[in-house]
Amino acid sequence: MKLFPLIWMNVWRRRIRTTFTLLSIFIAFLLFGFVMTIRGAFAFGVDIAGNDRLVLINKVTLILPLPISYMQRIQQTPGVELVTHQTWFGGAYQEARNGVASMAVEPESFLEIYKEIKLPEDQIKAWKADKQGVIVGEVIAKRNGWKPGDRFQLLAPTWQPKEPWEFTVSGIFESGPSVNGNQVFLRYDYLDQNRGLGEGIVGWYVVRIADPAKAVEMGQTFDAMFANSGFETKTTTQKGFADGFAKQVGDIGTITVAIASIVLFMFGLVAASTMVQSVRERTSELAVLKTLGYADAKILLLVLLESLIITVGGGGLGLLTAWVVIRFGGDPTGGLLPLYVLPPSNIVVGFVLMILMGLVAGVMPAVGAMRLKITDALRKT
Repeated sequence: MKLFPLIWMNVWRRRIRTTFTLLSIFIAFLLFGFVMTIRGAFAFGVDIAGNDRLVLINKVTLILPLPISYMQRIQQTPGVELVTHQTWFGGAYQEARNGVASMAVEPESFLEIYKEIKLPEDQIKAWKADKQGVIVGEVIAKRNGWKPGDRFQLLAPTWQPKEPWEFTVSGIFESGPSVNGNQVFLRYDYLDQNRGLGEGIVGWYVVRIADPAKAVEMGQTFDAMFANSGFETKTTTQKGFADGFAKQVGDIGTITVAIASIVLFMFGLVAASTMVQSVRERTSELAVLKTLGYADAKILLLVLLESLIITVGGGGLGLLTAWVVIRFGGDPTGGLLPLYVLPPSNIVVGFVLMILMGLVAGVMPAVGAMRLKITDALRKT
């Protein structure tokens, strides 16, 4: 008898039990996919930020602003290549629940520092020429049906406007491993001109330095420069800034890994229980197979492959479903999470875990079946 048809028959010997086991593994890896996506979203800024970029924030808290007048003093500091600033705008599109991750920036210096954001030259020129122009990520553009030249309004309770916040899509940039396609960047001069309060302030500064090895020294220089002023600063690398920002809501990495581990462990026990019951029910059949000449190694392989078919089949379908929902369903937070995608590396990790789960669930019953003595097995029937 060929091995695979025999394995397939044994897997579906108890259809209801196998179906519920497959469903359990499916749910486990469906949750694994979503959990790893959220973990990747929070770790995104930390993973891609470079040590050649320093971030200056208000010493008290990120929420408090800094004066725009600091920019010239920072730029004149030896060792500084370029400085730009960013200000959180936030806002919502059409209704409050459709949040938009948007920031006000200075186009020229922003694009020079963040070279990973790619735009055609004509779209760059359009953005620089239009004070109400914005560049948007392809993900949020697709979700809202925006294309270059379209106009839209945003609601922004943080910045009460003199006139409604109206924007024109100047360009659309591609998302990628280091670019969040859910973001919108507007011009700072438009924000400063149209907001009712807050003229002349920015959220934080981003500084590109010539020598990343001097990041700590440069940070100390900046903080000393503004010490005892009305707006003291706290400087860190952009990597440190992103890490600190993510940890404001807790250690997401540890939390998500803990959740995924518990879920996989619990459903792994379900798979192991299924395999133990399956082998116990087939004691006499295994004895017959040994009588027909099946070697111990082949019996071991038979049981292990049954276990792997269940875990890889159910887990693979769960991970595939998670990928499809994440890929085509979009970010449920409306763009508040950076780069809401299931990383390929986590898909690989998922399949490795499926194989390990199958091996762990099947190894004990497989070894028991391999060691089974024909006389003892037939005596029990």
